[in-house]
Amino acid sequence: MKPRERYLSLDVFRGATICLMIIVNSPGKGAEMYSFLIHAPWFGFTLADLVFPSFLFAVGNAMSFSMKRFKDGNNSKLLKKIVKRTILIFLIGYLMYWFPFFQQTEGGRWILKPIADTRIMGVLQRIALCYCFATLIVHYLSKNATIILSVLLLFGYWAALYLFGDHGKELLIEGNAVAKLDFFLFGESHVYNKDVVVFDPEGLLSTLPAIANVIAGYWIGVFIREKENIYKKLTQLMIFGLILITVALGWNLVFPISKKLWTSSFVLYTVGLDVMILSFLIYFIELKNWKFGIKFFDVFGKNPLFIYLLSELLLITLSVIRLADGQSIYGWISLHIFQNIFPGSIGVLVTAVWFMGICWLAGYWLDKRKIYVKI
Repeated sequence: MKPRERYLSLDVFRGATICLMIIVNSPGKGAEMYSFLIHAPWFGFTLADLVFPSFLFAVGNAMSFSMKRFKDGNNSKLLKKIVKRTILIFLIGYLMYWFPFFQQTEGGRWILKPIADTRIMGVLQRIALCYCFATLIVHYLSKNATIILSVLLLFGYWAALYLFGDHGKELLIEGNAVAKLDFFLFGESHVYNKDVVVFDPEGLLSTLPAIANVIAGYWIGVFIREKENIYKKLTQLMIFGLILITVALGWNLVFPISKKLWTSSFVLYTVGLDVMILSFLIYFIELKNWKFGIKFFDVFGKNPLFIYLLSELLLITLSVIRLADGQSIYGWISLHIFQNIFPGSIGVLVTAVWFMGICWLAGYWLDKRKIYVKI
């Protein structure tokens, strides 16, 4: 297998991640979503918990192709790109949480939405920071140095939680070091407040171990592109993935897997799963030329960040606009259409799939016109 400029399997992997991310983020109304599509309340793991770390892994994978242009130097050009992209993604994420910028008072008057209550950290913000630091690390450090630094990040984060968290509450939703740092730097009004208590699952401190997800994706991408027997390479990847999963499950006994706290065992577990999933995709798509369903996910993979942003803004809009009875448009569609046809949890899922389909159509329209939005 010769090194390629682009792998279809990478776009499919990234596209499937965005597809699932939209479904997880847009459940319908009228019943509970299936448990495997809801994030674990604190400790534990569900399919929904795999989505975000998989996207970070895909970011690193894509970097293994884009970073080739800067291999021979030109540091100023690389730094300019990193700073520009980091600021852009972070700012878009921040504005997304401020959107729709206006709100209606009880008297019916429209006022500017207070920026003092806008969440500072979030999904896009974490992507921006992880991309920034991971890119700098893999560009300026050797492979061995990046691996050592990744290990230090994972163990250092574990130590930080115990050193700076409240005694006896180091790993609990109240009293952990992640929340304490966010409250200190941002204040509670700028932190995610839709959980059982005020706590940001994309906190600043918990972004440190997430950098390792991107670094792992980068080196796996480099390994895949090397000129070797691809069957042997995929076997090695599968074994590596199983080792990471085994180590993660062992670490879970003393440092539980938690997406919201982004524990180090969670990092190893998700990287192990991603390595195995990507290996299967490469085998079936690149080697066996499997075509079924590929185009569908490829559409998402061509404009991943743009489609994710579109899905969030569209969902917010449909949830904010109220009908005469006080229901949101999204809630009305879910309750009066999909719940009537598919009552219960299946209707909640079908609503999310319908919404994902709308986002796919937007991506398909862009792909047909060869429009690829770089964010």
